[in-house]
Amino acid sequence: MTMERLFSGLMALFSLFLVYLAIGYVAPIAYDPIGPRPYPILIFSLMAFLTLVIAFRPAHFTKVIHLGYDKTVIRNLILCIIALTVYSLIFEVLGFILATILMCFAVGLLFAGSPIKSLIFSIVISIALYVLFDMALDVVLPLGLLSGIMG
Repeated sequence: MTMERLFSGLMALFSLFLVYLAIGYVAPIAYDPIGPRPYPILIFSLMAFLTLVIAFRPAHFTKVIHLGYDKTVIRNLILCIIALTVYSLIFEVLGFILATILMCFAVGLLFAGSPIKSLIFSIVISIALYVLFDMALDVVLPLGLLSGIMG
């Protein structure tokens, strides 16, 4: 219980710091009069509020939950964090599609997926997400190594 309150308090402080950073954000080009600033301010403010609720709620409203983490679950969580970190590092170099294929494939294998199904899913989801962001949402994503082929 104490660890949960400590973690929630730290998350609230971190969220408030992110709100502070978001308030100072100014986009060089804004397509609408408000700009992109309200979204991160809203999300981080909500996160700060909810983590403060968790940190300061009365003890009689809480119930101790034993999650039963074993070594395998902790190992998978650490490897998933490593995969996401590597994804962020290779995102611009390889491009969205290739980096997402590699990350989804690694996470699929990590959670006991078969290699063929993980590869097929990774390819389909990365192309579908690229099409969604590029065509439907008009968000430019890096092509990386595929820039010579696709554009």
